[in-house]
Amino acid sequence: MATVTIVDPVTRIEGHLKVQVTIDTVNGVQQVVDAQCTGTQFRGFENILKGRDPKDAAYLTQRICGVCPVSHGMAATLALEAAAGMTAPSNARLLRNLVLGANFLQSHILHFYLLASLDYITPPASAPWTPSWDVDLMRSSSLQQIAGNFTNAVTLRRKAHEMGAIFGGRMPSPPSFAAGGFTTKPTSAMISSFRKYLNELIQFITYDYIPDVKLLQSVYSDYSKIGKGHGNLMAYGVFDLVDSGSTKLLKRGLVYNTAPTSVQAVSIGNITEQVTYSWYADSTNNKNPASGTTVTVDPATKTKAYSWLKSPRYSGKPMETGPLARMWVNGDYRTGISVMDRHMARAIEAQKVANAMNDWLSQLAVGGAVYSTYTTPYSKSGVGLTEAPRGAIGHWLTTSTTAVKSPTGGPAISNYQVITPTCWNASPKDTNGVHGPMEQALIGTKITDPKQPIEVLRVIHSFDPCLSCAVHVMRPEGKPVVIVNAGAR
Repeated sequence: MATVTIVDPVTRIEGHLKVQVTIDTVNGVQQVVDAQCTGTQFRGFENILKGRDPKDAAYLTQRICGVCPVSHGMAATLALEAAAGMTAPSNARLLRNLVLGANFLQSHILHFYLLASLDYITPPASAPWTPSWDVDLMRSSSLQQIAGNFTNAVTLRRKAHEMGAIFGGRMPSPPSFAAGGFTTKPTSAMISSFRKYLNELIQFITYDYIPDVKLLQSVYSDYSKIGKGHGNLMAYGVFDLVDSGSTKLLKRGLVYNTAPTSVQAVSIGNITEQVTYSWYADSTNNKNPASGTTVTVDPATKTKAYSWLKSPRYSGKPMETGPLARMWVNGDYRTGISVMDRHMARAIEAQKVANAMNDWLSQLAVGGAVYSTYTTPYSKSGVGLTEAPRGAIGHWLTTSTTAVKSPTGGPAISNYQVITPTCWNASPKDTNGVHGPMEQALIGTKITDPKQPIEVLRVIHSFDPCLSCAVHVMRPEGKPVVIVNAGAR
């Protein structure tokens, strides 16, 4: 008999996520046969932005997420500059890269040690780690090495934040990103201080983080074959190497499962959002974000829907985004698509980005220009595509045709759309009934104990949907099977 297990909320992530899996026995193996990922919170940032000064977007959108706000600031700034047909000075490009890079490093370290590793290692037998699940943990005593680096990771994550704040002004949500450039002029002292932090982070990534991921991968080698999903990967590209943005450290592209070594170009016009299984008006279904709108419906009136997330699709297909997609498209890592491959790609990316940051520091011109005068254009559209630590992020902006009341007296935002990485990865089914990437990755996963579905958490956490609360595991009729204090799990 099939069992329905509900993890709500999923802990050790950022945000509000509910995951429901149906577990049944297939060919003698107890496994996930269906999965639903539900975004349980609607906030409406896209509608909040309407009527505001477009330049506010770089600051307001950073409040969408406190873990990766820099990426929102970057995407909004790029959209504004695209609408105006301008590029920022070289110093601004380098400073943006450095602050965004600092955010990548803190996020990747945070993810592996604080959010994901506790799915595998035995935590201390004290609060807040207890009570804890006791299934399939610490297969080898060698994993104590990872536990030993846990507190170091907390310290290094804080230092990555401090490093980013040198140029960003503060972290998270740095106020330094502005259409036309950057608000901080670098000094020799700033560069020296930033480099000191960076060298310490490079040491940790090289001699602790990467070896710890390799160790985990060797002990839990079966997870190199678990959690593949559809196998379609997409990256928007990030870290411009030239002012025009035509060359990037991590390039733009996509691959399909049918041709995993053939990197194809990304066409923005092929991106749509479907809402068949989302609590949005059907009239907004299958729209490109440039013309899309955010119109909610009463969940009670759309019974087959189950998420506040829309279903982004590229040419009608679900796409996984994130470090594995970036490393695959870039040719840096193509070993496989699985739980462990996502962790490994994330660690390799951290090293690649950190090393590049040293070069960008050397290229900064002390006293050089960081800003070009920016004037918001009337009746224009702009798209800002970049990458957050956990995947591809896009902002679509349209400005008004007439002036509105604002401090500058210029145009206002007439429409704004955002597609976040987790919207791609944790999307619900689309119009054709095809599951989102995370849902598909869960299907087929072997479950040892439905009361302690640690395998489900391992797959989910590998995507880094980045909340710590309580986990509820439910029977189909809604009666709790087990309620777990999720501080550790």
